[in-house]
Amino acid sequence: MSDQKKKNLTPVQQKYQKFASDREVKRPVFKNCIKAFLVGGAICVLGQFIQMFYYTFFDFTEKTAGDPTVATLIIISVILTGFGVYDRFGQFAGAGSAVPVTGFANSVASAAIEHRTEGYVLGVGGNMFKLAGSVIVFGTFAAFVIALIHTMLTQWGGL
Repeated sequence: MSDQKKKNLTPVQQKYQKFASDREVKRPVFKNCIKAFLVGGAICVLGQFIQMFYYTFFDFTEKTAGDPTVATLIIISVILTGFGVYDRFGQFAGAGSAVPVTGFANSVASAAIEHRTEGYVLGVGGNMFKLAGSVIVFGTFAAFVIALIHTMLTQWGGL
């Protein structure tokens, strides 16, 4: 709470704020950051192994193996979400499991599973893209802005 807001509190409210802050559970921020780093890194290492599998055993190059690798990670995430494993995994890993593409697939699949009783069109289809829609829109807009900046720099700056 800001100092200005604390000045506007009555003495009883200030006493309560002190009481509440003394009993607030301290979060292990450093420990959570380490877990997120390790789990996120492990997901990326798994992705690297999958990519190496695709260009070693199939007719992919290192550049073209990226698309099936991402698709495989999404399928794994959706299957683990369906069985309830990814949610427990996410509680342990925190942002480490939420930041990669697997976290995005988990959020879309979770919304679909949660609203399946409302029907396929209005329940699953309508609610599954509540989160995904905003991510897709802002991702597309960010890509447009970056492409525009790149084009302007290329035309005027000689990149």
